[in-house]
Amino acid sequence: MKDLTHAIGAFEWLGVRYKTILGPDQTGGAMSIVDSWSPAGSGPPRHVHANEDETFVMLSGTCKVWIEGTESLAGPGESVFIPRGTNHTFKVTGDAPSRHLVILTPGGFEGFFAEMAAGQFRIPDDMPAIEESARRHNLAFTGPPLE
Repeated sequence: MKDLTHAIGAFEWLGVRYKTILGPDQTGGAMSIVDSWSPAGSGPPRHVHANEDETFVMLSGTCKVWIEGTESLAGPGESVFIPRGTNHTFKVTGDAPSRHLVILTPGGFEGFFAEMAAGQFRIPDDMPAIEESARRHNLAFTGPPLE
């Protein structure tokens, strides 16, 4: 598979639109910023990033955020910090999509999104390929998405 670890550009996977607006090649690997547009009802399975802290900066819409068993809501103008090694997920609530910035420190994980978009992998049908890419990006899935 083509190395997309530091891909910059816009792409879509499972209805979510991603655009890397600052990549690790521009920050010496220190961070990446991804502009994410997620449709209502969307959200990933529970997971853990082994190497990256993740910060969500909410621009529009509302997300239910689950961190280590605690749920909260985050809306426009709010931020959520998820330390590396922390079990988490989120789901876009209500009828409106959510636009949020995903800040990854250090950078590089955005390559997972690019690989998923390039292969148009589906959950749960393509989980072996998704989990292979996840391992390369130090991501482990730990449970289902939020209901």
